[in-house]
Amino acid sequence: MTAATANVPAPAISSSNMPLYWLALGTFAIGTEGMMIAPLLPSLASDFATSVTAVGQLVTVFALTYAVSSPILTALSGSIDRRKMLILSMLAFALSNVLAWHAHDYWTLMAARVLLAITAGFYVPNANALGGALVPPEKRGKALAIVNGGISIAVAIGVPLGAVIGHAFGWRMTFAGIGALALLASLGLIVGLRPGTGSGIPSASLQERFAVMKQPQVLLALLVTTLWATGAYTVYTYLTLFLATVAGVSSAHIGSVLFMWGIAAVIGIVIGGNLSDKLGPRAVILPSLVLLTLSFFALSLIADLLQPELALIPALIAIVAWGVSAWAFFPAQQARLFGIREAKLAPIVLSLNASFMYIGFSSGAALGSIIVAAGGVRNLGWIGGLCEIVALVLVIATTRRKQG
Repeated sequence: MTAATANVPAPAISSSNMPLYWLALGTFAIGTEGMMIAPLLPSLASDFATSVTAVGQLVTVFALTYAVSSPILTALSGSIDRRKMLILSMLAFALSNVLAWHAHDYWTLMAARVLLAITAGFYVPNANALGGALVPPEKRGKALAIVNGGISIAVAIGVPLGAVIGHAFGWRMTFAGIGALALLASLGLIVGLRPGTGSGIPSASLQERFAVMKQPQVLLALLVTTLWATGAYTVYTYLTLFLATVAGVSSAHIGSVLFMWGIAAVIGIVIGGNLSDKLGPRAVILPSLVLLTLSFFALSLIADLLQPELALIPALIAIVAWGVSAWAFFPAQQARLFGIREAKLAPIVLSLNASFMYIGFSSGAALGSIIVAAGGVRNLGWIGGLCEIVALVLVIATTRRKQG
């Protein structure tokens, strides 16, 4: 706890979970917006008369902006009342979606994506901090699961629904819908959080964050997160283009594919969380990365060996395996990071994990654009799988079996 916050009274404990659900509505809106651009790339490229890889930079810039701005701005704004910060950031997120909805050229949409990333980077760590402070310590894990559950539901429902709406009504309507959702979340925060809620929650300084990050054990673990995310977004960003090329999947059906992938992801989160508690994080992380590697390799192998009329079912099986394995890794990796340092530093480590994840998302989107621009859309799985192999080797080299 910093000197500035040492004498501030602790925030009041909430007797209801409703504030947590309002916080989760905000993370649902952010999770949907952050991932929905990928299935909309072809229509965006057509409207702006540019290449799919150029539009793909909207993913790269969003992820990179989030990764860099979130820890810096969260640390610098530590003295601001958390309730006010959450409300203002969600309102700004809603307005940024309005700007994206109204964008009539590529650079205006790019500017909107930068603003969306900054406001999302403000909201998510503050929502986690407040959610954990609103409940007794013994209920903190459940509270954080509720707040972050918004992102899980976004993966399962929000992104596929956004793809369907984008195809049926145009990509602008996806931004309009998320803007309305963010406005609803803002109103929920205003009504559902009492004034002064969160005023006693300390925030780690930049120096404290860097001190934790510089510790070798932490830094190597965070690098695993980055490699995992890089491999995943190398493939995910251009999945629509990959499926159209390899299996003849039209834009009208990509929402169904993403819905299937999202359900698999939620199953993976549940499996990964439960098995990590029972067997330890390492016992989940290693097989998850192995299966994820095989899933990505399978996609490129299918692209190389099968004709489009024969490739669809095998590709869908590989995508389901990808969804389960990638998201089983996620809670296990968080548990691993939580156990590396003493409990009081865990929030810092988990916040850094989010930033390193978005660095990986940005790197993966950029790497994918290079592969696609070189005419190698069928090679996306090979490159994504190689990233996961490096992550796997790093985990093996830096963990011991007895540590879990």
